[in-house]
Amino acid sequence: MPVTISIEPPRQSDVRALLRLSSEFTLALYPEENNYLLSLEQLELPGVRVYVARADTGDAIGIAAVVPLDTDTVELKSMFVRPSARGLGLARQLLNRIETDAAGRGIRQLRLETGSRHDAALSFYARVGYERTPAFGPYVGDEFSVCFAKNL
Repeated sequence: MPVTISIEPPRQSDVRALLRLSSEFTLALYPEENNYLLSLEQLELPGVRVYVARADTGDAIGIAAVVPLDTDTVELKSMFVRPSARGLGLARQLLNRIETDAAGRGIRQLRLETGSRHDAALSFYARVGYERTPAFGPYVGDEFSVCFAKNL
């Protein structure tokens, strides 16, 4: 499936629909207090980049964001692929674009958190070269948090 990936504003109806689906998925797995989803306002903060994958029809089918942690480290947030588009390698395409862009901006490390009940994500990140790390930031002490990092 031909896909384009670009940095876009989050306040678009189809992007908000993906964010809602992501939220519903996460809330089905974890208690609300163990969810670290970003709000639209947080996705619009300076330095945050929202990547949107679109099918050749123009429909938003995947999303991911990066949030700066310091001058050479960013955190991957809000990675989600529409269920009907799963299994097509879209998550890998999004991640490849993010890693390429980050390295081009001098970012040395990408970090992320996912949940211990999200088997597909745990397997995916390990498969694409991310290594488990100790919890960082708000995830320290969260029984459901699993953190990963990859040096670029």
